[in-house]
Amino acid sequence: MKDVFIGQVGIWGQRHYQYLKENKATMVNVMRMNGTLKQYLREVDEQAEEMLYGLVRQMAKDEGVNEALKRQDQMLWVKRMNSIRNRAEEIVLKDLIFA
Repeated sequence: MKDVFIGQVGIWGQRHYQYLKENKATMVNVMRMNGTLKQYLREVDEQAEEMLYGLVRQMAKDEGVNEALKRQDQMLWVKRMNSIRNRAEEIVLKDLIFA
């Protein structure tokens, strides 16, 4: 069954939807019948965005990746922020999307 609304859900909601379809199809079907699937995926997407933003902010603070570093060595700042973002995304995927 194709859910036409899926394009209206953010990337995190889409990833969670794909996980649910592959691993918890019954849950997806129940939410379809109840009409709650779209709202559920939107909420997961919002939670994931908030979690990612908070993790990146906290990790950057903990690791001293700040505006001073950005002014001092922009390439190092970009490298470290990319590393932080990648690690934060892995945490979101493990703890929220694939759970």
